[in-house]
Amino acid sequence: MTDADIEATKAPLLDHLIELRSRLIKALVAFLVMFVIAFFFAKDIYNVLLEPYQRVAGPEATLIYTAPQEYFFTQIRVALFTAAFLSCPIVFSQLYAFVAPGLYKHERRAFAPYLLATPIFFAFGAIIVFFIVMPNLLHFFIGMQQAKEPGRAQIELLPRVSEYLSLIMTLIFAFGVTFQLPVVITLLGQVGIVDQAFLRDKRRYAIVLVFIISAILTPPDIFSMLALAAPALLLYELSILAVGVIQKRQVAERAAGETPGS
Repeated sequence: MTDADIEATKAPLLDHLIELRSRLIKALVAFLVMFVIAFFFAKDIYNVLLEPYQRVAGPEATLIYTAPQEYFFTQIRVALFTAAFLSCPIVFSQLYAFVAPGLYKHERRAFAPYLLATPIFFAFGAIIVFFIVMPNLLHFFIGMQQAKEPGRAQIELLPRVSEYLSLIMTLIFAFGVTFQLPVVITLLGQVGIVDQAFLRDKRRYAIVLVFIISAILTPPDIFSMLALAAPALLLYELSILAVGVIQKRQVAERAAGETPGS
């Protein structure tokens, strides 16, 4: 390779690095802007997250914080969590804009819908947590309280603001990530890495893996694990059907392309 060839390869690489830095800066700016906005409304957002607890515990629901700075740092975590979710479309669009020039036209058309599907499926998982999982989980935990009786001390649930946030954030993250399963699998099917026969053949391994991941991502109780594993297995089965549809469409497109005179 001559010096001219070496210099010719350096220029495109430098251009790519400059563009990557530009894309990352835009994504970071979007995140910071969302963080500032979310921190301004952090208390309101936290009150929204408290709705499942208030529905179960009733109008007298109480939370506490045991350190002067605890509620402040809780609001920062709320803002970070909210900013990460709200800035996801911008971050993904910047990453897509960086890699898109290196993709073929049909690859760009195939990849673009998944950028939209990712936050939608994450939000759907969060909704399941908010309206189904958290109320049932809290109902179980609150039911463990012990009323004051002669010879028995009163045992009352008084959640800390930080611990409640950790619980609901953990569940939202776990369900949001798990609900990306059909997005990932159908994308792999779209590019030909997996097919319907492979997914059916590996179903037993998928079931074991789903329960292992559910046990890791959720709090250490059987209800949370099953609440995550059940929809994950359903999504896996739906992904098998979706990959089958993709395969049939690809076969039809290839057949149409091979038609004489086309």
